[in-house]
Amino acid sequence: MTATTAPLTATPVRATRPPSARLRAWATRAPLLPALVFMIVVTQLPFVATLVISFFNWNALYPKARRFTGLDNYHQVLTDPDLRHSVWTTVLLTVTVVLVSLVLGLALALLLNRRFRGRGVVRTLLIAPFLVVPVAAALLWKHVLFNPEYGLLNGLLHYVGGPQPDWISRTPLLAVEASLVWQWTPFMMLILLAGLQSRDPEQIEAARVDGASDWQIFRHLTLPHLRRYLELGALLGSIYIVQNFDAVFTITSGGLGTANLPYTVYQSFYQAHENGLASAAGVLVVIGSIVIATFALRVVSSLFREEVARA
Repeated sequence: MTATTAPLTATPVRATRPPSARLRAWATRAPLLPALVFMIVVTQLPFVATLVISFFNWNALYPKARRFTGLDNYHQVLTDPDLRHSVWTTVLLTVTVVLVSLVLGLALALLLNRRFRGRGVVRTLLIAPFLVVPVAAALLWKHVLFNPEYGLLNGLLHYVGGPQPDWISRTPLLAVEASLVWQWTPFMMLILLAGLQSRDPEQIEAARVDGASDWQIFRHLTLPHLRRYLELGALLGSIYIVQNFDAVFTITSGGLGTANLPYTVYQSFYQAHENGLASAAGVLVVIGSIVIATFALRVVSSLFREEVARA
């Protein structure tokens, strides 16, 4: 007697569908959502509120008297002589600090690109000013260097028998610019030093073999290679200097013709209590920063593309 077994029937297995591309994209972006929500709440919502307030004539001392005025606040910012002077001061301060910092940063980067004993110590000392808190740096220049009675500059002049001027009263804008140049030159130096170290050494060696001098190598090889790094340093420095408030507030308190646009915003809001006017000026500062930041991002993207192509 033979036992018969029922034929085995395979149970159908449902094919698992791979997750869609959209689902995978959301899965990779999900960890970033809390940071995105935080950034929107902290930065974008206050900016929207500032933008709305900028269309109102709103004095904090008379909150019930506020009224919608459209673009009148922006017109006043652009036509008022004091506000226009603050805009011009902002431009002059930014251009001067950025250009001088770039030139000094390039000189220091060329020095540190050479090998010598103690280069690491020198590099650390030169980077130190950029690590100082901005308010502390401004106080250092105001009291340790510029003070007419016990400042270092007048102490050196007294030692050699020279005059001892009140630097902040005689050259107020130059005093603010000197503080900012001292603080931002190390930043420019680091960017340009990275550019120098990314040069092709074989190309430099071939130029030396062909009889090129150091000046010819710098003019025809180094400077064209550093063009993107110079642009990046100028744009990033401009973004900060346009919004700088610490040095102007600490050294001169906005007096003697040194009030830039951020300090004017502070005066309009905290001293004159003109919320609408201060908001309009603040919006203009943000717009200017966004324009500069857009160019900076383009330069950074082009640098990344060049590095990828070179690799």
